[in-house]
Amino acid sequence: MKQKFSTQELTTMALLAALLCVSSYISIRLPFSAVPITAQTLIINIIALLLKPKKAGITVGIWLLLGLAGLPVFSGGSGGFGVLAGATGGYIIGYLLAAILVSVLKGRKNKIIRNTASVLAGILIIYAVGIPWMKIVMHLDWRAAVVTGLLPFLAGDIIKCIASVYICKPLYRVVNASDMAAGSRAR
Repeated sequence: MKQKFSTQELTTMALLAALLCVSSYISIRLPFSAVPITAQTLIINIIALLLKPKKAGITVGIWLLLGLAGLPVFSGGSGGFGVLAGATGGYIIGYLLAAILVSVLKGRKNKIIRNTASVLAGILIIYAVGIPWMKIVMHLDWRAAVVTGLLPFLAGDIIKCIASVYICKPLYRVVNASDMAAGSRAR
């Protein structure tokens, strides 16, 4: 069965993909790590909390394809296959997986505790893919990979996760208004 997206859904997905592209430019390079601090994790969580799993996956997938095509949408305005094959490629793949997982875990209701647990699980997925990938690409031992790919980012990522839950709380009804309207008409 072929699913059609409404104009509102497509617009929301396009705007969130554009926001993810812009968030990539909010980037701070650290002298001791190949991984920069970015606003991307915040936006990945917002996408996942506002959209259903399929829409979240498509939205992040669009961003990923734009970056693979060479457009400067990855951290710091980079793009191309070389970025995906580089030290931060695992984090990029982790974003796609985390967006889908968080969207599945959050369920249908907009609950603070459940959403917080979901985004924290999502950040674990990003690290679970990103750190081993960086370890392999950069030929690091596990200790060095954790010290450069996790520890400097953990506190900030937890803050971004919690911020995304509170940012999405008022936006959830607006973004999902068409779903709510369809549900009330079905009754």
